[in-house]
Amino acid sequence: MVKDIHESKILILDFGSQYTQLIARRLREKHIYCEIHPFNISIEKIKEFKPKGIILSGGPASVYAPDSPKISKEIFELGVPVLGICYGMQLITYLFDGEVVRAERHEYGRAELEILDSSDLFAELPEKFVVWMSHGDRVLRIPPTFEPIAKTENAPYAAIRNKEKRIFGVQFHPEVKHSQYGDKVLENFAVKICGCEPSWTMENFIEYEIKKIREIVGDKNVICALSGGVDSSVVAALLHKAIGDQLYPIFVDTGLLRKGERESVEKTFREKFQMKNFRTVDASSLFLERLKGVTDPEKKRKIIGHTFIEVFEKAAKEIPNAHFLAQGTLYPDVIESVSVKGPSATIKSHHNVGGLPERLNFKLIEPLRELFKDEVRELGKELGLPEEIIKRQPFPGPGLAIRIVGEVKPEYIKILREADAIVLEEIKKAGLYDKIWQSFAVFLPVQTVGVMGDVRTYDYVIAIRAVESVDGMTADWVKLPYELLERISNRIINEVEGVNRVVYDITSKPPGTIEWE
Repeated sequence: MVKDIHESKILILDFGSQYTQLIARRLREKHIYCEIHPFNISIEKIKEFKPKGIILSGGPASVYAPDSPKISKEIFELGVPVLGICYGMQLITYLFDGEVVRAERHEYGRAELEILDSSDLFAELPEKFVVWMSHGDRVLRIPPTFEPIAKTENAPYAAIRNKEKRIFGVQFHPEVKHSQYGDKVLENFAVKICGCEPSWTMENFIEYEIKKIREIVGDKNVICALSGGVDSSVVAALLHKAIGDQLYPIFVDTGLLRKGERESVEKTFREKFQMKNFRTVDASSLFLERLKGVTDPEKKRKIIGHTFIEVFEKAAKEIPNAHFLAQGTLYPDVIESVSVKGPSATIKSHHNVGGLPERLNFKLIEPLRELFKDEVRELGKELGLPEEIIKRQPFPGPGLAIRIVGEVKPEYIKILREADAIVLEEIKKAGLYDKIWQSFAVFLPVQTVGVMGDVRTYDYVIAIRAVESVDGMTADWVKLPYELLERISNRIINEVEGVNRVVYDITSKPPGTIEWE
């Protein structure tokens, strides 16, 4: 019998903290299933969810502010343990008639936590350890039914507890790596206090998801937009394991791919995975024709997106008995769509298939919607995908088109493709590929004077871009070794016809973006 990995779970209510996703990550690392929902989810939905425990996240608000986010006290009558983190603890204090005030001394950064009671939340932990504080308010007086169970020099109520109702609060952030034993604190809450079973393993996830996919699909066929990126590749591998030849992966060659990309994707899925129904649609001429004369970056993106949908739609209609479209929505996208700050316009359109389910009247299958990116890579490894796909750096949906400044011309693509291949090859040789968020070449339609041999040249410029980031929201340029930059520059100028100058982009995000367009 396949184990239901969702039976033993924690509900995380988000109050707008930048750390909320980290709570889920720490729990997942301990094999505890959890979901993040906005703080204003209805009490009926919480009851339907049937959590083993509830965690209230931190947040930027002050509980005594009139418009601060609040929850119903009914949550504390559900009979399940509750843990409040930072704002969550202050909210518990406020709701149970304690007192929260603006702190005279704000506490940001590391602090030494002294444990006063190690019977439950702090079980099996040292008497003192370092935690990460980030708060401008403090608890002046705890509610009458609560007791302190930890303190710091500036916070006499760094952790509190109502033993009878199993309600806990911590002023520090156990979810961040700066907090020593923070993962153990969260594990103690989930396992020791809430009674969760650590059943969230990749092996269990695969078994559960395969069973679910088979039940949903039945004898119908599923199409999948395969880009060669991590997410779509893992979706295709998982679906193929579940339903075999009922899967129809469609790979669209836009003419904007990197060097060898089409051949690599075809070899992996047609040969290694023996996907009998794998289809490549060569639409490169159509894409390049429609991009002719277009220089505006946003217009380029829209043309590529609309053309992709048109090409994919045509190919999908040729698939017999197709009722489902599989795509790689990840958990951060799901969270964003129901954010505490209000729903985003749409969940990110993966691989340019946004709008297709409606147009094709297909039902969506999103087997990765409960996973974070690192978990998707782990899943890909379990499914036997090659490392070059699993560890692949992010690549934009519009492809090389947005790495060519201005109009996209065939000769520009040829130059950029060769230069980009050299950048990636040298970055990999230097052992830096897995340590960098993105590294690539950009084509600038600017001609500069140069001298090659005894001949005066008037050729184009290639910019090199390498950034480090956690999620792509912010990024800093990588301080690549001079010797590596020199090698890349020499190779591009010597091997790529039409280039006589190479520059390195040292702009961070913000103010710049990672991509040039």
